[in-house]
Amino acid sequence: MLLLWGAPSWAEQELALYPGAVHTRIGNELLIGGQYHRMAYFTTTDSLVKVARYFHDSWTKQGYPVVVNGDLRQEAVVSAFYTREGLQRAVVLRTHLGKTVGFTVLKDLWLYEKPPEASGRQFIQVEGALFNADVGSRDEAGGSRHRTQVVERGLEVVRQELVTRFTTAGYKSVRESGGRLDGQRTFVLEYARGAEQVLTTLVELEPSRVAISQTWVGTDRPDGMPNADAVRQAREDALRVDPMREKKP
Repeated sequence: MLLLWGAPSWAEQELALYPGAVHTRIGNELLIGGQYHRMAYFTTTDSLVKVARYFHDSWTKQGYPVVVNGDLRQEAVVSAFYTREGLQRAVVLRTHLGKTVGFTVLKDLWLYEKPPEASGRQFIQVEGALFNADVGSRDEAGGSRHRTQVVERGLEVVRQELVTRFTTAGYKSVRESGGRLDGQRTFVLEYARGAEQVLTTLVELEPSRVAISQTWVGTDRPDGMPNADAVRQAREDALRVDPMREKKP
């Protein structure tokens, strides 16, 4: 009943816009921590303070409670609470290369969807994570999920664990690269399995602490994948092993 009652007001709401800026949607409907979000980003040459003041004044004039956080020099967050609709509007602002980068967010405060038990099966799980966060998106072309983890182990140990687990799960290696980013050692692992592709980035935060960023993409359109040729080949290999796979739901 709650889902049916809350969905219409959610569907009617649009993301907040900053005048004169081009807004680009991020995904479709995002499920973050079990709650629905809509997000978009924009850039402008206007100062961070000017952009923050615009949203603050606009939402205040509409009669909504507004909260401002941040130093208003390098970063700021302006939030408004639509208590009757059960929605939160927010804009996250940062300065970058002389411009203001903004992320507008629409969050449903009433609707909550418990992630299905199978929601994390797309990822290769690394045991003993100190931190774990998942974000998912779905549209007509397919779905994508993103997972961020922090584990207390060495970079090489984590890399080898992932390589072993990917191979055991039936994934094929597409590409692997390593190097340094801002002085930190990194590894990037790309794997494909059928119409799925997983991009994993490892960053050595400390000698015994590693950040793991995994992005999983699945679609029925091989040309819609980040690496179309690799995915097409992996899909063909999977069909040769199981000819009935294409007909399975």
